[in-house]
Amino acid sequence: MDNKNLILVGGGGHCKSVIDVAERAGYIIKGILDLPAKVGSTLLGYPVLDTDENIYKYVDDNHFLVTLGFIKDPLHRIALHERIQEVGGRLATLISPTAHVSRHAYVGEGTVVMHHALVNAGATVGRGCIINSFANIEHDTLIGDYCHISTGAMVNGTCTVGPSTFFGSGSVLVNNTTIISGCVIAAGSVVRKDLTKRGIYSGNPAILKIKL
Repeated sequence: MDNKNLILVGGGGHCKSVIDVAERAGYIIKGILDLPAKVGSTLLGYPVLDTDENIYKYVDDNHFLVTLGFIKDPLHRIALHERIQEVGGRLATLISPTAHVSRHAYVGEGTVVMHHALVNAGATVGRGCIINSFANIEHDTLIGDYCHISTGAMVNGTCTVGPSTFFGSGSVLVNNTTIISGCVIAAGSVVRKDLTKRGIYSGNPAILKIKL
């Protein structure tokens, strides 16, 4: 990406972490779009310029990254991605310089790969994902669009993770396992077999606790 100007959309705690990654990666953060009440304030020294309703004003000279976290589900994140694209905005793909993404892997637009994460050879990570610090995406694994793989989570080789799935910190998916879209895997859980029902899973082995 030749133009390193970046507008961040969403100014909460996740945005702070992304700011640190963007700074380390050499991006020029022009500002943040957030709620009307926050316009005119700053976050880590960067101005909250406007609301996300006015994304269209900034499309000519900037790329965008949605920095709203995975709150219950990714629906708001998805809506912001769609709004950016509807008005002709360009999505950045942000990879920390301390992360390792194999040149034989693929990372989709609008995804952020954070500090010390690993995306190994043959892996595919979809659009709009959060691959958080110290997460490990192993070889030949497919991570669907808008997934959040939390800090220290381990997705082993040749797995398939359906879109809009959330992996809690320190959770593990064993090799050759498939998860249906829209699941939530609680922190520290170990998924040892395919999950075919949408819901919240926890434990070792992970079992269905709540249907979604």
